[in-house]
Formats: sequence, C-alpha cells, structure tokens
Amino acid sequence: MKRVFLFLATNLAVMLVMSVVLSLLGVNQYLTANGINFSALMVFSLVVGFTGAIFSLLISKPMAKWSTGARVIDAPSNNTELWLVNTVKNLAERAGIGMPEVAVYEGAPNAFATGAFKNSALVAVSTGLLESMSREEVEAVLGHEVSHVANGDMVTMTLIQGVVNTFVIFLARVVGYVIDKALFKNNDNDSDRPGIGYMLTVFVCELVFGIIASIIVCWFSRQREFRADAGSAKLMRNGQPMINALSRLGRLESDGLPKSIASLGITDKTGIAALFSTHPPMEERIAALRHQTIADK
Repeated sequence: MKRVFLFLATNLAVMLVMSVVLSLLGVNQYLTANGINFSALMVFSLVVGFTGAIFSLLISKPMAKWSTGARVIDAPSNNTELWLVNTVKNLAERAGIGMPEVAVYEGAPNAFATGAFKNSALVAVSTGLLESMSREEVEAVLGHEVSHVANGDMVTMTLIQGVVNTFVIFLARVVGYVIDKALFKNNDNDSDRPGIGYMLTVFVCELVFGIIASIIVCWFSRQREFRADAGSAKLMRNGQPMINALSRLGRLESDGLPKSIASLGITDKTGIAALFSTHPPMEERIAALRHQTIADK
C-alpha cells in the first residue's frame, strides 16, 4: 500500500506544481483569452496529466527504497538471503520477466514490487514477513509481487492515472472559468482574461477532483490485487500457499498491531476509508482464491 500511496501523492503534487507554474507563466490567459479554447485546453491537460503520472512511475523504485530503507541484496550474506534471491529468480523465470532486484527492509509483515519496467523491477520483503511466515507462504507472497510486475500493473496504473489527471485538469479549468465569469465579473478591458476567482477555483477543484480521481485509481488497484493473487497460485501451481499467507496476515492484523502497520502492506478498511484502500478485504481475496482453486480442479 505504501508504494501506491507514494505514487498517488507524488503524482498529485507534480500535477499541482505544474499547474501553478504554468499559470504563473500565463498559459491560463492564453487558454481563456477569448473564451475557453477547448482544443488547446485538452492538449494542455494531457501534457500536465500524463507528466505527473509518468514522473511518478519513473521515480517509483528509488522512492520505494528511500521510504522503506530497503537494502538491495547484491551478494547474499546468509542462507535466508540466498533462498530469497533464488526464489525470486525462479518465479521471475516462470513469469517470463527479467530478474528483479531483491531487497529486505525492517518492518511489519509486508512485501512490495515496483519499477517502471518489467525487466528491471524491485521486489522487497520485510523482516516481519520473513519472521512470521513459513517459506512456502513467503514464496506465495513473492509470487504475488512478481505477478504484479509480469502483469505490468504499475504501467497500467500510470496510464489510468494519466487519463483521470487529464479530466481533473480539464474540468477544473472549465469550472474555474464559469465561476470566475459568474461571480467575479468585471467591466475592464481584460474581462475575458482569468481573474483571481479563476485561479482559486481551479486550485480547489484540482484538489477535490484529484481526490475523486484517487478513488478511481484505488478501485483499479483493488482489482489488480485479485489478479496478482491468482498469478501467485498459477506460478506455484497451487493456490493454497497464498490462501495460507493471506489468512496469516489477516490474523496478524486482527491482533491489534502497532499503528505503523496501518501504512504498510495489506489492510482491510471499512466505511469511507474503504474507497481509498488499495487492497480488497482479506476475506474477499481468500474467497476468490478458493473459488479459483475449486474451478481449476
């Protein structure tokens, strides 16, 4: 969950900064000089929207390393690290992708995979995961993360984020123009140029629409978790290890772990918070895997 949150936060920050900078450079005045130039606005929205998403994708791997303190295993120093590297290598070969970097970091039970390219990704596991699970369960979790890479989930998420960003920027400026003309109309010669009402409205709308866009992206993220679970079962030719891993994570979470775990890994949320959850409820994932296991027999 942390890497997805960083992706969304970085994307939103880049998008807002670019919008402010371009506004200060007078781009908004060009777009609304004689009423809204919808063609130019759409091009502007596409450029700004996809720039934020693509930039977030390109820095996803170093950001994940920095945020978790992950240590890449260049040369295994013990049997556990050697097993980790060999397991990821075997899973990557089965999935048909290049060997990812393998890393370990201090933290609660969790794992993640990230990176802009399938053949140069990063797969990392926490010390808590290694200590609380059997090797078969850890392998299932690694299969889940390798499946994310093989499915191109980060790239697909980037494209979806770019599309929703485009609509956020486009609609924010349309709303800003309408409100500026309706509430802040003046009688000087520059009445067709955007005023302070336009700039304030656009900024607020980008924040509000950006939050709505994040809900859409989080919904997609929940769907890809089901696919990654199924991918783990396929790579291991058995869905039970992933079911066991999810069940164990569910028990660990229900035992009331420290607050820091809330920002890590697989979490089940309810109410409004569920809209911003990047992972489905644990029981739904387990049920989906059991259904698949029965269907495959």
